[in-house]
Amino acid sequence: MTEKKIRILIADDHPIVRAGFKQVLSETPDLVVADEAGNGQEVLEHLKKKKYDVVLLDISMPGKNGLEILKELKTDYPKLPVLILSIYPEEQYAIRALKAGAAGYLTKESAPHELISAIRKISAGGRYISASLAEKLATYLNVDMTKSPHETLSDREHQVMRLIASGKTVSEIAESLNLSVKTISTYRTHILEKMKMKNNAEITLYAVQNKLVE
Repeated sequence: MTEKKIRILIADDHPIVRAGFKQVLSETPDLVVADEAGNGQEVLEHLKKKKYDVVLLDISMPGKNGLEILKELKTDYPKLPVLILSIYPEEQYAIRALKAGAAGYLTKESAPHELISAIRKISAGGRYISASLAEKLATYLNVDMTKSPHETLSDREHQVMRLIASGKTVSEIAESLNLSVKTISTYRTHILEKMKMKNNAEITLYAVQNKLVE
């Protein structure tokens, strides 16, 4: 009996990254890279035409980011396992991704065997998190449930807050996210209100102290 192959859709805006994943997965007989997508729109278009067993989804893509695409996927394809891939440390996005419906979260520095294990586990209906993240989640669940100020932000507000903290102007953020300056200004107002801050300098200081920016 032939072994059932796990059909994978890789979504990452960097061709070289996609090629790297394909190389790793091509050496594993039960895993097949069925298609690739360079942005969120391509992911959705592929899914309208074909079925996949697992989606590997980069968290930071142009246009709609990985978390936004993830939410759309979980609405339209609730049973499709999605493994979020990120260059960011686990503590920055993992909890948000898992809450949004991801079946797993891996940093791009993870070893190839970990990627393969994660794909097999989530395709079988499980969830995958690294040992270090499991420890962080346990700590997170055991601490007082009062939220840190940045945890009250929506995913988009969180993204804008990090861009402000990295020194980008409202117009630069608007351009990079394909949104209007007015929309970004509104997000900034909400961020200041929710985090009880007065200006960008306070946002930047907070983000640096909480390791939310590089």
